[in-house]
Amino acid sequence: MTIARRPASPHLRCWPFLPVSMWPIFAGFSLAVCLSNVAGAAPADPGHGEKLARQWCASCHVVAPDQRGVVTEAPPFATVARRPDFDSAKLALFLLDPHPKMPNMALTRAEAADLAAYIATLR
Repeated sequence: MTIARRPASPHLRCWPFLPVSMWPIFAGFSLAVCLSNVAGAAPADPGHGEKLARQWCASCHVVAPDQRGVVTEAPPFATVARRPDFDSAKLALFLLDPHPKMPNMALTRAEAADLAAYIATLR
C-alpha cells in the first residue's frame, strides 16, 4: 500500500513524513501548542492588562466601567468579553497580530495574555 504524500515545501519540512490523513491532526496539535504558549508558564495578570488597556486601547475602546464613551466604532471591552465565543487564549493570539485598524502595539506574549485576562474580567 502506498501512502500519498504532498510535495514538501520549505515551511513544512516535517509534514512530508506524515500520511496525508494525519495532517489535520498534526495541524490541530500545532495550533493547540501555539495557543497554550500564548498564556505562557506564568498565569496572566489582569491588573497589568488593565494598565495596558488604559495605555494602549482607551483612545478607541471603552476599556473600563468608569470610562466615558469614545467616538470610534471600536467595541467596548465588556461587549467583547460577553460574546458567546469569547476565548481569552484566542484573543491573546489575535492581539499579537492585530488587524489593520489597530495600532502596532508590539505586545509580548505575556502582555497579550494579561490584556486578554483583563478583558475576561469584564464579563
